[in-house]
Amino acid sequence: MPRLVLHRLSMAHPGDVSALAGLLGSGALDARDVRAVIGKTEGNGGLNDFTRGFFAQSLLLLLSRCTGEAMEALAGRIPCVLSGGTEGVLSPHYVVFAVQAAPDAVGEGLALGTAFGPVVAPGDVGNDAQIARVAAATRAAMRDAGIDDPARVALVQVKSPAGGPGLLLRSVAGGAMGAALALGDVPAGAARGAALLEDLSLWSGRVSASAGVEVTRDEVVVLGRAPGWSGGWRMAVRPMADALDLAAVQDAFRGAGLDAVPDVPEEQRGRIAAVLAKAEPDRRGTVRGQRHTMLGDTDIDAQRHLRCAAGAVIAAVAGDGRVFVSGGAAHQGPPGGGLVAVIAREAQEG
Repeated sequence: MPRLVLHRLSMAHPGDVSALAGLLGSGALDARDVRAVIGKTEGNGGLNDFTRGFFAQSLLLLLSRCTGEAMEALAGRIPCVLSGGTEGVLSPHYVVFAVQAAPDAVGEGLALGTAFGPVVAPGDVGNDAQIARVAAATRAAMRDAGIDDPARVALVQVKSPAGGPGLLLRSVAGGAMGAALALGDVPAGAARGAALLEDLSLWSGRVSASAGVEVTRDEVVVLGRAPGWSGGWRMAVRPMADALDLAAVQDAFRGAGLDAVPDVPEEQRGRIAAVLAKAEPDRRGTVRGQRHTMLGDTDIDAQRHLRCAAGAVIAAVAGDGRVFVSGGAAHQGPPGGGLVAVIAREAQEG
């Protein structure tokens, strides 16, 4: 029976994988068990953010040295989903998802599945083809996890090629729409390229998507409950109405088995394994009836404003700045909002 293992690790710079190297060197983790990595680097989060590629290269080099497997082969089977931009109190970090054998376990637990789409031609993003590719990859990742019912999926994390100037947000939206289609959260007749970034009534509260120049294929990670997986983890995902939705953030932590009144007590924070969020500057130009200036600031990109604001709200509840907050949340939660997901270790009895 497989058992999901998570390690949330800090980094001193964008190429720092020393924390993972320590786990591998001590025998606490086998490099061959690593199945996916999701992390935040300290770049600008834009098309020219090369901190993501720097970290991915460092990660693959380390895993290659430990496994003897070529970096290219590792890149073809281990999704490395990175989001640039650790503005404000956000802290650079990465979460390693590994799968180990648990022969004595019974029942069901949190499952992980991964899949890759084909190599994408430059510019072939933000359209019907991308939606179909990501939908197919999402279904493949569900099969890999042993999840046969979309209702049992907690979260789909997608990373797509950026596609070039002007296409980054369309690629994010295309990845989100494809995963939403696979889950049945958006009907097939509506999941079309023409709706991307236009019809924001089409969304899923279980999809987080991003895009970057460091990947050449759509990469998908699925998390959900499935039989045959060892327990030990609780995961909760909640839609956020806006970047100030403190109640939704607290509810996600509580759904993962943690107290959050108003924040997670210090003695429980060590159980937090991952906090993942999407958020979006409201296109209507207001937050709860009051004007915001994120979309009109010519000095600071709107997504950087957003990551800083939403990140502070979430980190205040977590008591920890190691929060994955990604902007560009179209079709990923309510318009002007987003989602927040928390994975935590179950409390030890006694």
